[in-house]
Amino acid sequence: MTMTSDTEEENSSDITAHNPVMENVGGAVGSSVRENPETRQNGLMNEIKRFAGKPARLDRSKSTTGQALRGLKFISKADGADGWTAVEERFETITKTTEGLLIRSKFGECIGMKSKDFALVLFDALARRKHMTGDVIDKEMLKEFWEQISDQNFDSRLMIFFDMMDKDGDGRLTEDEVRQIINLSSSTNNLSAIQKRSAGYAAMIMEELDPHKTGYIMVDNLKILLMQAETLPEITNSEERRQPVEKITKKFNDTPYPSPSRTMYRRLRFFVLDSWQRIWVIALWLTITAILFTYKYIQYKNRAVYEVLGHCVCFAKGSAETLKLNMALVLLPVCRNTITWLRNKTRFGVLVPFDDNINFHKVIAVGITIGVGIHSIAHLACDFPRLIAATPEEYKPLGKYFGEEQPKRYSHFVKSTEGITGLLMVLLMAIAFTLALPWFRRGKLEKKLPKPLKKLASFNAFWYTHHLFIVVYILLIVHGYYLYLTKEWYKKTTWMYLAVPIALYACERLIRAFRSSIRMVKVVNAAVYPGNVLTLKMSRPKHFKYKSGQYMFVNCPKVSPFEWHPFSITSAPHDGYLSVHIKSVGDWTNAIKEVFSECGKMSQVMSKPPPVRDTSHGANNPDYPKIMIDGPYGTSAQDYKKYDVILLIGLGIGATRMISIIKDIVNNMYAMENAQLRQMENGLKHVPQDKTENFKTKRAYFYWVTREQGPYDWFMDIMNEIAARDVNKIIELHNYCTNVFEEDDGARSALIRMLQSIAYAKSGKDIVSETRVMSHFARPNLEHVYRKVAMDHPAGTNVGVFYCGTPLLAKELRRLALKFTHKTKIRFSFHNENL
Repeated sequence: MTMTSDTEEENSSDITAHNPVMENVGGAVGSSVRENPETRQNGLMNEIKRFAGKPARLDRSKSTTGQALRGLKFISKADGADGWTAVEERFETITKTTEGLLIRSKFGECIGMKSKDFALVLFDALARRKHMTGDVIDKEMLKEFWEQISDQNFDSRLMIFFDMMDKDGDGRLTEDEVRQIINLSSSTNNLSAIQKRSAGYAAMIMEELDPHKTGYIMVDNLKILLMQAETLPEITNSEERRQPVEKITKKFNDTPYPSPSRTMYRRLRFFVLDSWQRIWVIALWLTITAILFTYKYIQYKNRAVYEVLGHCVCFAKGSAETLKLNMALVLLPVCRNTITWLRNKTRFGVLVPFDDNINFHKVIAVGITIGVGIHSIAHLACDFPRLIAATPEEYKPLGKYFGEEQPKRYSHFVKSTEGITGLLMVLLMAIAFTLALPWFRRGKLEKKLPKPLKKLASFNAFWYTHHLFIVVYILLIVHGYYLYLTKEWYKKTTWMYLAVPIALYACERLIRAFRSSIRMVKVVNAAVYPGNVLTLKMSRPKHFKYKSGQYMFVNCPKVSPFEWHPFSITSAPHDGYLSVHIKSVGDWTNAIKEVFSECGKMSQVMSKPPPVRDTSHGANNPDYPKIMIDGPYGTSAQDYKKYDVILLIGLGIGATRMISIIKDIVNNMYAMENAQLRQMENGLKHVPQDKTENFKTKRAYFYWVTREQGPYDWFMDIMNEIAARDVNKIIELHNYCTNVFEEDDGARSALIRMLQSIAYAKSGKDIVSETRVMSHFARPNLEHVYRKVAMDHPAGTNVGVFYCGTPLLAKELRRLALKFTHKTKIRFSFHNENL
């Protein structure tokens, strides 16, 4: 929101009162909120044409005052005198070797503008004002340039922007000059598709702003268009909306708590209410672990061995008992078939946080690491040295455990079965646990490691080394059988802990192998989209039933016969096919893209829709690699139907799971409408029971945030289909392209917004996403998103928030869900879907 002083507001109102152009523009802006989209689009065109007559040549000595335009900024983080201090410091640093003269190529770096190309054009525009022809300026001239750039007056900024477009300085913009600035704006914003169509867009602007075919446009035409683009209401596929920021902020203004203790109490209360499932599970696990440790500690403290080994043996045996438990439990969270069955067929999901299965797996792994550390140190650093140093009298009672002859060397214990199996387990666990860390698993250390070790920082290294657990469990059973201090078989309890979990996990793997062998799928479509995303459309096995939001494992034997990787199912349950979108971010995903690209060269793979070849209807079938699938497996997103309203937020490829959900919502709505029609036709009082009875969702909001324009191609057809089929305006779609607008140089996207408003008004198609859903720039204000949802729905509404993206943003979304749950009468339930 742009803040103006009282004087500025008074001047603005005076100008509006005496300027018919500004009066009408202001009226159009004010009324557009209440008009329907068609009226608004027609109004925009009429306003442009009305003032696009034959204006006189521009008199640069005069400046009209208009309302402030928030987006037309060159530098916003460092305006005025405060900003000049930083610029001056950079100037001194940059010009040390040039005798106080700033070179044109360093201008952008000096003023703090990220886009070098945009900075060069800005430099040229400012230089033309001074009739300069050189490529260097001194400090005095730089300060004069800075004062113009940082001027808070809208008309001053507009004149600079116009001068940037007006390359010959004649006060008129030709079509070629418009095309050049479109090229500049699109290239600096990484909008390659717009850049390719720059000539067409330039012609469109001239058509709208130069209806008399004079061959040029003037600054007044540009001003009207820019102001219309900035003040348009928020356009979505569902409705035209603009929530007054003041109203929202006032309603949800933070109320200060009376004391720090009260604040801490409320935060703790919110945390408990949000995490009570996790809390009781972790508390139960810690309690059982503590009981087992204490039990064994006391047991060995009362045995004769305690007299020689002391507390060391108690710690070793106590930690060993917890290790048995944890080595059994660590398998359960990865028994996905069992978890999916429990989620779908039982009500355990009310008490057990099945969505946190992988997090619990990691927590148990930490417990195993601590247990291994205590057990190993207690034996290697304490128990064995004490046995070697014990006197014959002290050792004699222990002879029945460690041999009648007292060991004299440390190697005696290390070379024993117990020692060898124990050390091997520690080594294998250390390898598996280390390569499972995010720095290795996600390849973050790949560039920092020496060349021979680079492959260790990859998902493949994590995947293969994690399967060392098979050897570890064999060693554990052997280690648990050859015990020094326990001879009776029924007291050797390691196998008792492991029997059921290992059997369950083995069955899981056998089921996966069996299902993948009988569920043969045929790839009927394949396409490689911008952003290194491979899309596979596959035939759907006859008995493959799934819910939106679920995922499945995919295997490509040509890449690796052993590796199975999970991917969200992007098709909807009503579709007769299966589809997945695979982003190339690792070894396996890069390999499968290469395999299909090689095949696609024979099948003419395209980087944009339509896909390469559709073989589902008897077309010539390319020799696609064999694909096997296993699943489906459940996530929290599959339960979206139990919420009245859902808020879906996806970052980049994280939108895949959400796409299936919004398609399913439209399909369910159609099914419900058809059921009602059948009821009316048949005169039935009750609709026959079907699956739609459990469908509670009445409204959905989808926010898709991407860095670039390319990802919009992934779901272009789907987004258009949803926008067309959603006649009841149930789903509100929002696309956000974050690289189009930066806070410190918003002027570079001003022309893009102008183009967007014209194109959308003419064709109903967005120039960024190339869909019927208009794109927003920068990142969404998540707090405003929650506020808008809260204001749109009555008290008692249950809102499900589903997010798939980076963990950092998940924390903020969870915090906002808690905040608005307890500041409003609407419940926000947050669910984080792992990428």
